[in-house]
Amino acid sequence: MQDITITPCTSADIPQLIEVAVHSYNQHYTHLWYDNGADYVKKCFTQHPLEQEFADSNAAFFFINLEEKPVGFLKLNIDKALDNYTAADALELERIYIIQEASGKGIGSKAIDFTVQFAKDREKQVVWLKAMDSSDDAVRFYERNGFQKCGTFLLDKPLMKVEYRGMFVMKRDL
Repeated sequence: MQDITITPCTSADIPQLIEVAVHSYNQHYTHLWYDNGADYVKKCFTQHPLEQEFADSNAAFFFINLEEKPVGFLKLNIDKALDNYTAADALELERIYIIQEASGKGIGSKAIDFTVQFAKDREKQVVWLKAMDSSDDAVRFYERNGFQKCGTFLLDKPLMKVEYRGMFVMKRDL
């Protein structure tokens, strides 16, 4: 059995987080963009934007480790309202990124289990996320892990190809 652990990230971990984030993003998402995601990576996965996110006490980052080596990360928004749920009742799983080499090893399900337990420990009623409606594999993964579609969302990103802007809002009641 492979050793999968999930550990908190701190601002001191930003350089390592950038490495994991950019690696996984470039493996999975460059096809969504007219510029291959260069602008998005610059806006989300460089030192200054991540420092700003770490300064937000509502944001929690975690490394997903395989055999003690980071192979992905989670970003949770601890108090984030969803239709019919207050911020105090809802937790958003904003990002779950895993490098391709670590796919298919149960890491994603372990990360979902971690997120659900994190939410339960904070007495949340629901965990929710947005999944690309063009990614059947991701939607099926979330459904297998107890999430159900509860809405839609359209990304307003000019450099994103129009056919990839649609999102499903998915939730898992606790």
